Amino acid sequence: MRTVLFSFLIILFASCYTGKNSFNPSKKYSPQELQKDYSIFRDILEESHPGLYWYTSKDSMNYFFQQGAEQVKDSLTQPEFRNVLAYILSKIDCGHTSVRLSKKYDRYLDTARLKIFPLSIKFWPDTAVVASNLIRKDSILKRGTVIQKINGQPIETIIDSLFQFLSADGYNLTHKYQTLSNRGTFGQIYSSVFGLHDTYQVQYLDSNGISHSTTLPVYDPRKDTMSRNLIRPLLRLQKLSRKERKKLELSSVRSLKVDSAGHTAFMDLNSFSRGFHLKKFFRKSFRYIRKNHIGDLVIDVRGNGGGSVTNSTFISRYLADHRFKIADSLYAISRKSHYGSYIKNNFWNHLFIKFFTHHKSDGYYHFRYFEQHYFKPKKQNHYNGTAYIITGGNSFSATTLFVNSVIKQNNIIVVGEETGGGAYGNNAWLIPDVTLPETGIKFRLPLFRLVMNKNYPKNGRGIQPEVEVVPTVKAIRGGDDYKFDKVMELIKEKKEGTKIVTGQ
Repeated sequence: MRTVLFSFLIILFASCYTGKNSFNPSKKYSPQELQKDYSIFRDILEESHPGLYWYTSKDSMNYFFQQGAEQVKDSLTQPEFRNVLAYILSKIDCGHTSVRLSKKYDRYLDTARLKIFPLSIKFWPDTAVVASNLIRKDSILKRGTVIQKINGQPIETIIDSLFQFLSADGYNLTHKYQTLSNRGTFGQIYSSVFGLHDTYQVQYLDSNGISHSTTLPVYDPRKDTMSRNLIRPLLRLQKLSRKERKKLELSSVRSLKVDSAGHTAFMDLNSFSRGFHLKKFFRKSFRYIRKNHIGDLVIDVRGNGGGSVTNSTFISRYLADHRFKIADSLYAISRKSHYGSYIKNNFWNHLFIKFFTHHKSDGYYHFRYFEQHYFKPKKQNHYNGTAYIITGGNSFSATTLFVNSVIKQNNIIVVGEETGGGAYGNNAWLIPDVTLPETGIKFRLPLFRLVMNKNYPKNGRGIQPEVEVVPTVKAIRGGDDYKFDKVMELIKEKKEGTKIVTGQ
């Protein structure tokens, strides 16, 4: 019996090992396979995407689609094919429509410990500054160093090239700059477009503004002990109980801290997604704020990429001093798809659109509840003090709905940068994944177009802050939280009776 069991375990482990090593990341797909996936990709977008021609004309999209078709006449790897699709999707100007590698490729990347570009860089118009450097021995490219060129290419040229593969709402560049600034993202996109190198020639400015050049090696996590140091906290985390891990997870998503002496509360909201007990958190938080007579509330949504509209509307009701709607229009362009077998949850999405939308004379299927329903402010524990909402390029989707619902109030001051989410509206609501059959590559497909405010300028921009606070080289070099610092300055000015000047 033991021999049989032992043999079974050997076979099981061998099959698992073989399964892990059977994936070939360098595999090239034939033109026939790529063309099949590309044809399905294009057909699904033309059939179901509600914003395909919102910012880009049909003639222009047809031109870009034809460009993509020319790219798949030769064999390509998954990352190469993904770049073709990413380029096309960026032309739709929809931040909810993006593409990623297959599940098998993602699992491979999770364990491969590949070499990576060593710098995280903070970007804003005309400026690129080192945020962190994985090469710890390097004493030159420290935090705050201004980068001018990489491998002979001006940073402006690099940014412009990478922007061609990034999705954003409308013509919003703040979101694209922020996406490149998110930790690790620049290195991934740069390597996928320009390739991975063993060394990088980096031109930079020293503290006196003089240009120099240095050679930086690629970061290899297999050789660097830093990666092992990063694993230790994860091992300690595994020793925590399930309850302790859940508490830690919740606190990373939403938290409330109070300065009793200053009568100021600080609420961090990094998501509106379900599963984080946000309604309970909001009830407890605003009850505590009322009982303790908190006069100033800082709500930080810089890292909030959105989530459930129910949750974003719930907090809006604690702050709003008026009735408000979520949308002036919310509609799908189709009730069913000829490619349902490739679309996740297609059956349930089809039922939702069939039973909860109404076919109107414009030919679209409208979700009338949110087009007509006005939400009322909360009476119990409603907040009537001054609230400062901190925004940035990562403030997206449902976060934009939240900011839009209260920004016009006199007691609400929006501080920071333009939101990543569009001010006029976006394509969202139901966003299933589509899996292409040959490569397994996935892309997100929003099924509804949402117009928040039909009277807002259709300029393809995000919600503009009332008090704009942008990064500076000095702030990045010093590791300053310049947006938070500005809020504290505004609170101090208010308490001292100094007039706060805001402007759109």
